[in-house]
Amino acid sequence: MFGLLKDVQVTGKANTVIDCKCDTVFDFVGANFIQNYPRWSPEVKDLKLLSSGPIKIGTMCRQVRVDQGNRSESTFKVTAFSEGRRICFEGTSNPFRCDYVLEPATQETSSRITFTFELLKLEMYMKPFEKLVRFAIQDGTEKTVGNIKKLLEETVKSASK
Repeated sequence: MFGLLKDVQVTGKANTVIDCKCDTVFDFVGANFIQNYPRWSPEVKDLKLLSSGPIKIGTMCRQVRVDQGNRSESTFKVTAFSEGRRICFEGTSNPFRCDYVLEPATQETSSRITFTFELLKLEMYMKPFEKLVRFAIQDGTEKTVGNIKKLLEETVKSASK
């Protein structure tokens, strides 16, 4: 529905290297998204899988978030799912896109995760606050990759003890 919008209004992008292989990171971010998303994004207060079966292209979800005191609800679907490489979600009730891309880092046991959040449409009443929205979205993308890195590296470290 929103995929036809050509102009991305507000984009945030961040990446980091995680001391885990791509398959491990993808398992955490993609295959086990429903269990782990609220862990790396504590603003998510409720997350429901609306489709049956494992996460794949076309899977639908509904989330309730509280961002800076503002409650919002949205429905989204998986629009890209490449095992070990990428998972992308696009809002069906709100115009947004979240894209997680993985690639091997310089070390054989490390991965680079790049997270991009795109707000595909900025409502007219929000135009005066566009700079603040941009800042908040960029800050959010940086926190997201930082949280994923911290959670995964702590999990791997605990498992190796």
